[in-house]
Amino acid sequence: MVTDADFAGEVLGEELPVLVEFTAEWCGPCRQLAPVLSAIAREESERLKVVALDVDASPETTIAYGVLGTPTLMVFRGGEPVRSMVGARPKRKLLTELEDVV
Repeated sequence: MVTDADFAGEVLGEELPVLVEFTAEWCGPCRQLAPVLSAIAREESERLKVVALDVDASPETTIAYGVLGTPTLMVFRGGEPVRSMVGARPKRKLLTELEDVV
């Protein structure tokens, strides 16, 4: 889990593309997405870093990137957001959506 305090170092300063899940404890679709993201994190670890950010605990980063709903998935590359997706999705669909940014 990343926070407002370490977001710059963990995400913006990372060499690999980073998939950030903006999530919350109370979010049902976020819980559905958790095993999908865990599997992708394991399988794609050489090409992609996967982290989560709790929108309630880290409001500054959430607001800075205009996140209005959870789960929001945002891919950062070179310190910049390059893709944003809202809502849970199956693993196969998510991997297809990530192909051109990873």
